[in-house]
Amino acid sequence: MLGKMGRTLVTGAGGFIGSHLVEELVRRGREVRAFVQYDAQNSWGWLDDIPDATREQVEVVSGDIRDPHGVRPVVDGCTVVYHLAALIGIPYSYQSPESYVETNVNGTLNVLQAARNAEVEKIVHTSTSEVYGTAQSVPMSEAHPLRGQSPYAASKIGADQLAHSFYRSFELPVAIARPFNTYGPRQSARAVIPTIATQIAEGRRVLQLGALHPTRDFTFVQDTVEAFIAVERAPDTVGEVVNMGSGHEISIGDLAHLIADVMGAEITIEREEERLRPEESEVDRLRADVSKIRRLTEWAPPDDREAGLRRGLRATADWFAEPEHLSYYKVGQYAV
Repeated sequence: MLGKMGRTLVTGAGGFIGSHLVEELVRRGREVRAFVQYDAQNSWGWLDDIPDATREQVEVVSGDIRDPHGVRPVVDGCTVVYHLAALIGIPYSYQSPESYVETNVNGTLNVLQAARNAEVEKIVHTSTSEVYGTAQSVPMSEAHPLRGQSPYAASKIGADQLAHSFYRSFELPVAIARPFNTYGPRQSARAVIPTIATQIAEGRRVLQLGALHPTRDFTFVQDTVEAFIAVERAPDTVGEVVNMGSGHEISIGDLAHLIADVMGAEITIEREEERLRPEESEVDRLRADVSKIRRLTEWAPPDDREAGLRRGLRATADWFAEPEHLSYYKVGQYAV
């Protein structure tokens, strides 16, 4: 356990998972500083969408993770750092790989350096199951080989290795949290579940999707957030990589029909070529081995897998079906 709890920093706080994490930390009585990407409209990303009473308890700082001089004062005075800031869109990484290195690798270096200087008590660095590439064996443990099948995945491997190096070289108390496929309200249109749910919510019954055969391991965002906090609170996660997933898999095609069933719709699916990854870049199968997080922390995925997935998809679909929320998305338009 950590010592006296001080301020908690969340980088990438305006994003999908980051905004949910901020909400949960506030609910738990934490003093939270949220670092969001600066823009000229003074947008705080999805933090603008959380309840006013919650947001008013958060210290929000705008800046750029790529700027070490801007990152350092944001980390100063914090006991715990959750580092979620990253570029995450895989298709865009084909177009602009250098930006992924600048944000995901150099940005992580800036956070690590600042955390070392500030002598933080725990830093939770966010990885991704994409670093594994297509499963060579299942379930996929933390010892599974790393394989960068996209520039995004390669940049996250680099960031993870930097985090490891700061633990080994400087004894920085880093834990590497490796979520598989998180879903829920506020998720980007780049992800498959919002792609499906928004098309159905708009009334479409012929859906435009990419590859249907790949399998993914899906976890509802609230469960992922609780796993993050469990990794932070557990002393034995320092210096470790910890998978966070459900331990189950479902194909994209089966997922689409399950979402349609939850939303009371009959659908057919058309494959849209522009949504397909390059053949050697597609990750065909992902399924997490979650035995390590069970062993090191107090967190475990919900036991009611099928019912839990349906329940999470219902909550997600209901959120996307709200006209106000649906208006945030360019439905059917492929989001690179």
